[in-house]
Amino acid sequence: MARRRLILLAPLAVLAAAGFGFFTMLNRMQKGRFDPHDIGNPMLGKPMPDFDLPGVGGAGFSSADLRKAAAAGPIVVNFFASWCIPCANEAASLANLAKSGVPIWGIAYKDKPPAVQNFLTQGGNPFARLAMDAGRVAIDFGLFGVPETFIIDRHGMIAWHHAGPLDDTSITNELLPKLALL
Repeated sequence: MARRRLILLAPLAVLAAAGFGFFTMLNRMQKGRFDPHDIGNPMLGKPMPDFDLPGVGGAGFSSADLRKAAAAGPIVVNFFASWCIPCANEAASLANLAKSGVPIWGIAYKDKPPAVQNFLTQGGNPFARLAMDAGRVAIDFGLFGVPETFIIDRHGMIAWHHAGPLDDTSITNELLPKLALL
């Protein structure tokens, strides 16, 4: 008899949990504290992971190179891929950001060098440095997918994270104000 009640009450418990989650989401949306694009990142506020990556048609870079460059000022690190449509969509915004003097280092995620070269030839290359990652460094950064963008501060810490493609609005409202604080 107790087992039968448990089986009958299980769907009710699931429905109650879903209702609570939905109510919480609506409440946060009403107060302006809910961002469905903010998936968080476990590495935010922590030191950048150690790595040494090969380049695309030249020298790559390591975490030591990135820390050294970031000591002079924060560096934007963008994970992208040639096969990623949102990455192609953010290319123009990244190019404009690079033209404004913001240093951007790129990491091509699970890609082939000829495809990356073709992608950058077609969409422009906004990257001051470029490296290839077979997937391990992305895992260490807590990547959920591509594109994702990080700011590495003067101390080698991950100071900011954006999942998804950057556009002019996110650059103006999120990335540039964060850079100004660092």
